[in-house]
Amino acid sequence: MSFDYKRMIKFEHNVGCQEKKYRLYAGSAALVISIFTASIALLVLGLIMVATGYSGWCPVYSGMNKNTNTDGDAAESTEETSDATH
Repeated sequence: MSFDYKRMIKFEHNVGCQEKKYRLYAGSAALVISIFTASIALLVLGLIMVATGYSGWCPVYSGMNKNTNTDGDAAESTEETSDATH
């Protein structure tokens, strides 16, 4: 498996809706636990998970050319067609 650094720079939504929820919940839980345990590593992990869950983009997924977003393509194509008709 190769890692493509050039693809990692491009911002494309590659995290699906279900995975976004999991990342937001797990990241929030990690943030709360890190407050009580004073763990910097857990705090950073929680921040990364919340950020990738909120934005819908994971740089590691981009580098590995992985995409779990099945809804994004359909939503973008409907927006493009609606803009083209107006």
